[in-house]
Amino acid sequence: MSSPLIDRLVTELGYARLEIDDLDPFLHAHEHVVLFFAGDPGRYPESGDVAVILPELVKTLDGRVTPAVVAAGAESALQGRYGFSAWPALVFLRRGAYLGTITRVQDWADYLAGAERILTAEPVRPPTIGIPVATANCH
Repeated sequence: MSSPLIDRLVTELGYARLEIDDLDPFLHAHEHVVLFFAGDPGRYPESGDVAVILPELVKTLDGRVTPAVVAAGAESALQGRYGFSAWPALVFLRRGAYLGTITRVQDWADYLAGAERILTAEPVRPPTIGIPVATANCH
């Protein structure tokens, strides 16, 4: 299930909607990418808020990140790849390498500080269940 706010990112703002097969080529074509994992908006109503916040964050980052929406059918498989457990999630990558994640709705200042910290961090292995990993994540 999608929502008009999430669909707007693709239809009006031109964000790519990525299926699993589209992901790696997209990631390697862009220096920095932020992937939006919305989840089911009925289950995670904050996804609508993040769909409104994301374009403002991208604008504030002045073209330093290329945003994309992860297709609903690909979210579960890719969630395991990036190791986050809270929805919605913004996953930041550099040339496909994991940098960090911001989950749920945050204060604007937390988005700005978190995104800046993540984008300047060195790539790390994504967190996995049961194995703590030190990252520049905001949770």
